[in-house]
Amino acid sequence: MKVAGGSGFAKLWGATAVSNVGDGVYATALPLLAASLTRDPLLVSLVSFAEWLPWLLFGLLSGALLDRWDRRRVMWTVDAARFAIVGGLALAVLMDRASIALLAAVGFLLGTGQTLVDTGAHSILPALVSRDAQRLERANGRLAGTQIVTQELAGPPVGGLLFSLTAWVPFAVDAVSFAAGSALVASIRGHFGPATGELGSDGRRTTLRSEIAEGLRWLAAHRVLRATAAMVAVVNLLAAGGGAVMVLFAQERLGLDAVGFGLLLSGSAVGGVLGSLVAARSVAVVGTARIIVGAMIVSALAFLAFGLSSDPRLAGVLMGVVGFMTVVFNVVVGALRQALTPDRLLGRVISAFRLFSYGSVPVGSLLGGVLARSFGLRAPFLVAGIVIPVVALLCLPAINTRTIAEARAAAGLEPGP
Repeated sequence: MKVAGGSGFAKLWGATAVSNVGDGVYATALPLLAASLTRDPLLVSLVSFAEWLPWLLFGLLSGALLDRWDRRRVMWTVDAARFAIVGGLALAVLMDRASIALLAAVGFLLGTGQTLVDTGAHSILPALVSRDAQRLERANGRLAGTQIVTQELAGPPVGGLLFSLTAWVPFAVDAVSFAAGSALVASIRGHFGPATGELGSDGRRTTLRSEIAEGLRWLAAHRVLRATAAMVAVVNLLAAGGGAVMVLFAQERLGLDAVGFGLLLSGSAVGGVLGSLVAARSVAVVGTARIIVGAMIVSALAFLAFGLSSDPRLAGVLMGVVGFMTVVFNVVVGALRQALTPDRLLGRVISAFRLFSYGSVPVGSLLGGVLARSFGLRAPFLVAGIVIPVVALLCLPAINTRTIAEARAAAGLEPGP
């Protein structure tokens, strides 16, 4: 794999920023549009289910393909296709042809593309900045901070405002952002596919099935990453339930309108921005293991308090706590996973990890809809806040300072903090 210089990361960073602005606008406008079509929590949750289902269906295949193909080319091509898809949705909304079925179909197609683009971005990052742990943590922190500022801080209130004015405009904005992001990634110089030495011993490729199985076996055999993937799977399963009915909770329990809903989502972004600034430094102070387990416990307790709240201001603060802890966790875990995984397996291991972490989201979305319909809109938040800390503590024997130091040593890396 050819290693690109600093300008390559700058372009990836810029593409992330511009596309995330559109994503934030879209992520706010989509549930608002769904809630305007139906008040049934289960039907609203189906839209979120469809968006995340591709990770369960295609996540492993996407990772294997990215270890075969030029990752940069895949990313810009897929984003060009997503420009056309979201542009079509904007036209349908303009013509008053939107429906829950259409929103689910668009979400499914966009989510399928996301399995390639998101995994591809994380897979090429070591080639752009090196495999040094501190550089990876800084690069991941910058990408995470940019994503939060654009997608979660700036995007949601803009999306809510635009939707309240003209429903089709937020989707048009997202389409344009995909086109701009595609152009920036296409301009990155270098080849980001497998080198000849990364093929089979006879110079020919193995089958996709065997390559996927190799990535799964590697993750299953890695004690730290295996336990982390299992913990995140359970966490996302439960947290997704609250996210799927968040728009109804905000409207009916917190009394927020479209703009207020966008501002509520931005509360998480404020905390996330702070988290991205301190994540890399916090490893030296707190330690990787304590961050991984502790961040999950604190964010879950904030989620529990959020479910009990009826004050939109308190709810916004609690979302900020969740955002802070989530970003710190993601930056630290992402850098650790990139450092520990061999480059030739990186796409497959990331996709295998996300089969569990993201693949649980569609199931959790439906679970949240069922819980909200059966026990009220607070139920998904309360269940998540109670169960997640227990799961995090159960992972302590596999995720601790000693096991992480051993994993780094086995990968030929410095022990770290």
